[in-house]
Amino acid sequence: MPGITVEDFDAIIREDLPWAHALGMHTDRIGDGTARLRLPFSPSTLRPGGVISGPTIMALADACMFAVALSRLGPLKLAVTTSFQINFLHRAHPVDLLAEGEALKFGKRLVVMEVIIHCDGYEDAVAHATGTYSIPPR
Repeated sequence: MPGITVEDFDAIIREDLPWAHALGMHTDRIGDGTARLRLPFSPSTLRPGGVISGPTIMALADACMFAVALSRLGPLKLAVTTSFQINFLHRAHPVDLLAEGEALKFGKRLVVMEVIIHCDGYEDAVAHATGTYSIPPR
């Protein structure tokens, strides 16, 4: 059973992640060590060439990692990113983005995760991100 619900994480987005809330980001689902976030398309996220910008994709990936971490930790809001790596694989079409994240390892102090981002309705992944979150002492 996950340590946090979809409703709980959407409340965290509204109350504690104003940048994610401003982008319209929300949670599709949370499992034990997994999460899926959605970023609705907005023309404000486009860069020249009509593709969604890299910083927008990175923000979605990091928020998804936060959801994955909290899916086991519960509402421990002080867990923070300690490393983040992203590879951009294909152009991000002007549609909703979906981020699928999962924990690769949950330790006492660190959570290692990966996120795959897709454009809604497209098969090829837009980006692959990996990252580590630090778990603060309780």
